[in-house]
Amino acid sequence: MSAEPATAAAAPPAGTEPDRWTVDPVTVGPGDVLVLRALGLGDALTAVAPLRGVRRMLPGHRLVLAAPSAVGAWLAGLGVVDGVLPVPGLVPLPPTAGGHVAVNLHGRGPRSHELLLASRPERLVGFAAPEAGHDGPPWRRDEHEVHRWCRLVTGAGGPCGPEDLRLRAHRPAPGDAPVLIHPGAASAARRWPAERWREVAAALAADGHRIVVTGSPAEAELAAAVVAGIDAAENRCGALDLDGLARTVGAAAVVLSADTGVAHVATALAVRSVVLFGPTPPSWWGPAVDPGLHTVLWHGDPAARAWGDPHADRLDARLAAVTPAEVLTAARAQLDASRP
Repeated sequence: MSAEPATAAAAPPAGTEPDRWTVDPVTVGPGDVLVLRALGLGDALTAVAPLRGVRRMLPGHRLVLAAPSAVGAWLAGLGVVDGVLPVPGLVPLPPTAGGHVAVNLHGRGPRSHELLLASRPERLVGFAAPEAGHDGPPWRRDEHEVHRWCRLVTGAGGPCGPEDLRLRAHRPAPGDAPVLIHPGAASAARRWPAERWREVAAALAADGHRIVVTGSPAEAELAAAVVAGIDAAENRCGALDLDGLARTVGAAAVVLSADTGVAHVATALAVRSVVLFGPTPPSWWGPAVDPGLHTVLWHGDPAARAWGDPHADRLDARLAAVTPAEVLTAARAQLDASRP
């Protein structure tokens, strides 16, 4: 696979079956790079830029990603990586031949470092972790996720930056492109109330826009509440796999969501978006490229020493402070900007 500029890639292809990209762990050895990023969709997409840096660092090596199967296969289908070592999280890796280069894009260690060191690499690229006996650059708490990992990989010899996040160049949406609303999030702290999403959906439908609502099967009740009584709203919650979700995002005029994986899909595909932040500041996880395409709404204090818990079981006060009027204003501005 070649390390072409991020803007050269097309939209995600259909049919990226996990088995097609699964690598036999005993074949991982000299000439390979094993990268650990055993996290979800949004985390995987923020790693696209440093993964491209790893490719530049070792262009003749096979790039194997240790990650959840579906997400890893999707990135392999795009050519970002060459294969997947399926792992569900921070668990012991299967035995490898050893002698490869290991890159820790998962965390600061020591646990993630120790798991990679157990695979017997020739070299480990990672942040400093004295507990694991590894020397590297220092971890910085107050740093954007993309900049953090690009700093690590660039320092190791693989230049990369936020512009490498793009999976395609921006494409102006056709006039009939829908507004995509993704109301869900993994935790209640990042889940804006359904009745507010419905208010936004109803107002945009009254403006003449088609609405598409997406979500996981577990979010069916939430999605149903958002589309209730809105004839122009289509509920695709639970009906899309990862390929289908990416195609749906790629065809949208604007994507409205909280700080969750779909927001990162919109960033990667250069689709206009409005992202609602709460417990986590956008300076850590917000869109890192194409600022004109993405509007961030946040009522936190950038100078605060701490913010909320993104995994909490109640709505974060900063997210609760975002109003439907603000979201509508931002969405309409992005829709206006999308018109020729």
